[in-house]
Amino acid sequence: QVQLVESGGGLVQPGGSLRLSCAASGLTLDYYDIVYFRQAPGKEREGVSCIGSSNRRTHYADSVKGRFTISRDNAKNTVYLQMNSLKPEDTAVYYCAADRRPLCPALGGPRNSYDYWGQGTQVTVSS
Repeated sequence: QVQLVESGGGLVQPGGSLRLSCAASGLTLDYYDIVYFRQAPGKEREGVSCIGSSNRRTHYADSVKGRFTISRDNAKNTVYLQMNSLKPEDTAVYYCAADRRPLCPALGGPRNSYDYWGQGTQVTVSS
């Protein structure tokens, strides 16, 4: 059974940091482009960052550039999103999505165009 399991969310004060993990079972993440999305209440889903499979290209939305870093650990079959200097407007449910197509640097597309999705993890930035 293929699963993407997300973890690492939580409550953090403005200016703080969190590291999200997207761990895979039943598939080798190294063969997939990975995109992180987020969705805040009442807002549309937003592509945040992506990392390519073969070329390891990374890309970031302007809203997180310079603060977030996406990376892979193939030995752990996991992709990470390091989030620093968090702001209240970063509050959202964060999702990772995997696809065999070479999508990155694209950060959009309908939900059903991706092969697999994680269950989401809540990030709340508040004092």
